[in-house]
Amino acid sequence: MTQRPRLILGSGSPRRRELLAQLGITADDIRPPDIDEDPAKAELPRPYCVRLAREKALAIPSDAGEIVLSADTTVALGRRILGKPEDAEEARRFLDMLSGRRHRVITAVAVRRGDRIWERDVVTQVRMKRLSDEERESYIATEDWRGKAGGYGIQGPAGALIPWISGSFTAVVGLPLAETANLLRAAGYPMGEQA
Repeated sequence: MTQRPRLILGSGSPRRRELLAQLGITADDIRPPDIDEDPAKAELPRPYCVRLAREKALAIPSDAGEIVLSADTTVALGRRILGKPEDAEEARRFLDMLSGRRHRVITAVAVRRGDRIWERDVVTQVRMKRLSDEERESYIATEDWRGKAGGYGIQGPAGALIPWISGSFTAVVGLPLAETANLLRAAGYPMGEQA
């Protein structure tokens, strides 16, 4: 039997580790990349997200027996990219912008083995309810917004603020499972045969 390739998760996100676990996968190593995540001038959300996932995959050192998995999640309000808020004030601003409106959550996944890259991006439509000041402030107080694109995490307390989504729930959390499984399979990672 040939040796299973080692899977390197190019993300420090605990949510991505939890999502991989739903596929029965535990990464052999976690190597968060160090790249500049600032959008280029006039860069649109979807190309930005795809570029970041690819750049992350390319930035992670790996050897021939390793498959690198990286992803990026971006919240887009029209042409505007809402990244991870710097502080509570920015999180509050993001929530005010999203309140009562539909937005898109884009998650791009890149899987690299040697010089080959397999990529997919998934766009999910999400609607946030109209937030009262009290709802917004009680969410800010949870600190759950920290490190999350758009200033919220659907899988946490903010789930109560999201009455409707159309698309992939796991993509909104940070890793679209069906698409990720297909990319890993394409790269030669044996799905469902964990060692």
